[in-house]
Amino acid sequence: MKLLPDDLSKIVNITLTHYNQHAQEFRNGTWNHDVSQNIDALLRHIENDPPFKILDFGCGPGRDLREFVRRGHIAVGLEGAERFADMARAETECEVWQQDFLRLDLPPGFFDGVFANATMFHIPSQELPRVLGELYATLKPGGVLFSSNPRGNNEEGWNRGRYGAYHDLDGWRRRMTAAGFVELEHFYRPPGLPRAEQPWLASVWRRPNTL
Repeated sequence: MKLLPDDLSKIVNITLTHYNQHAQEFRNGTWNHDVSQNIDALLRHIENDPPFKILDFGCGPGRDLREFVRRGHIAVGLEGAERFADMARAETECEVWQQDFLRLDLPPGFFDGVFANATMFHIPSQELPRVLGELYATLKPGGVLFSSNPRGNNEEGWNRGRYGAYHDLDGWRRRMTAAGFVELEHFYRPPGLPRAEQPWLASVWRRPNTL
């Protein structure tokens, strides 16, 4: 079923309201999560000379922004939830753009990498090709996009006050390759567990190094 503009506005508003209302609880529950495997996966595939310009797409309260800066890179956050954006600025002193995922305003050919950790699943499937095109365009040629999403069977809908789309590997591959990206690697998280206990699908993609 096609989502109309009013449906999309509702999805954005209700999901962001949920995060604003639970911002401190979310920060407390996720701040100490170890996502170094994901950060390493992005950084090792970037071929330009450091420091890298990194867009933290859906930066939340700033945990990963802080880590990119600690590693010597130039990190910019993008966040739709006002409370998260305020937290990220206070925590990191990084530039944080308050934009929701369906109304992006990104500079072309600017970033070496885009880090989308546990965020892109909030984009309704029908809007994903457009958003992926905008992320492709904001990367430099040869730039790298990392994504990690809760995996599923290509279903979507409301889940505990938030809208989500849950892709399997084949479905995610089709969407990313259709947007022009080339797959570099994928893995499931948390590491070291049976597949049934790895709910997260992580993947790394390159914008081809052509103008």
